[in-house]
Amino acid sequence: MEKRIFTLFFILIIISGYAQNKTMKLMTPPYLQKGDTIAIVAPAGILKNRKQTIDRAKELAESWGLKVVYGKHMFNQNDHFAGTDEERCQDFQDALDNPSIKAIWSARGGYGSVRILDKLDFTKFKKHPKWVIGYSDITAFHNHIHNLGIETLHAMMGTSMEEKPEEIVETIATFKRALFGEKLEYRVPASQENRVGEVSGELVGGNIAILASMLGSDSQISTDGKILFIEEIGEYKYSIDRMLQSLKRAGYFTKVKAIIVGDMTKIKRNTTPWGSSIEQLILDVVPKDIPILFNFPAGHEPDNRALIMGREVKLSISKNKQCLVEFN
Repeated sequence: MEKRIFTLFFILIIISGYAQNKTMKLMTPPYLQKGDTIAIVAPAGILKNRKQTIDRAKELAESWGLKVVYGKHMFNQNDHFAGTDEERCQDFQDALDNPSIKAIWSARGGYGSVRILDKLDFTKFKKHPKWVIGYSDITAFHNHIHNLGIETLHAMMGTSMEEKPEEIVETIATFKRALFGEKLEYRVPASQENRVGEVSGELVGGNIAILASMLGSDSQISTDGKILFIEEIGEYKYSIDRMLQSLKRAGYFTKVKAIIVGDMTKIKRNTTPWGSSIEQLILDVVPKDIPILFNFPAGHEPDNRALIMGREVKLSISKNKQCLVEFN
C-alpha cells in the first residue's frame, strides 16, 4: 500500500513539474485585412499640439485600406496625462469591447498606462482578441496581456510620424507586415559584445523601467524558457543597473534563454562616471551562459522594427557575422 502511494505521489510531482514548465502557445489575434477598423487611443501621456501628427498616422493606416477611429477623449488634457484616468480608461475599454475594432493603436507612450490597467475589464477581449500596439510605456499592456495568453505588437505609435520620413521606412514597413500577417525576419550586424548562441523561445519584455515597475503585480511576466527583449531611454547607467538588478533578484535572468538588447537612447551622464559601457553593464548583470544580442533596432530611435510579443522567435547570434532574428 505504501509503495502504491509513493508511486502515485511521484507521478503527481512529475505531472506538476511538466505543467509548470510547459510553455502554452499564446493566442494570435486575427491579422488585419483591408476594410478593417483600428482605434487610435491615448492611454498615457498628453498629446499637446500633436493632432496633426496623429492625423498623419491616421492617413498612413487609411493608405493601407484600413478605417480609423479616434478615442473620444484622446486630445483631452489633464496635467501630465491625455485626460483623466477615467477618460483614458473609457477610451481603451470601448476599443476593447467594440467587435468592429480589430486593433488598438497607442497614440504615444510617456507614462500613465499602469494607472488604468486594473480598471479595465478584459472579459470580451479574451473571447475576441485584437492587436494592442505600441512600445515604451505600452510595455505595461504587453506584460499584462501576455499573462492573459494573447500576443501583442511592440511597434511604432502615432507620434512616430514626427520622425523624418526617410528614417522610419523600415519602422513603417515592418509594422505593416506584422499587422497584416506577413513574415518577420531581421538580420542584425554583429557586435563584439555579443554572446554567441542559437536558441528559440517565446519573446517577452519591453522597456526596462516598466518591466521593473510590474514586479510584484499580476502584470509581472515569467521569463523562464523565454527570450527577453529590453530597451531604455533617458536614464543614468546607475539607474539602469538598479532596475536590472531588481529584475535579476526577481529571477528574470535565472532560466531565460537569451537577451535581445534594443536601443539604449539618450543615456544621461552622471557627475560620477559609471566606469563602463552600457554593454558591459548588461553583461555584468546577466549570467555568463546566457546568449545576448546587442544593437537590435527597436526602441526609442526612429528605426523601430516591429516585434510580436509572445511569438516564438529563433535567434542566431554571432560576434563576426550577421545575426538572425526570425519569427515563426
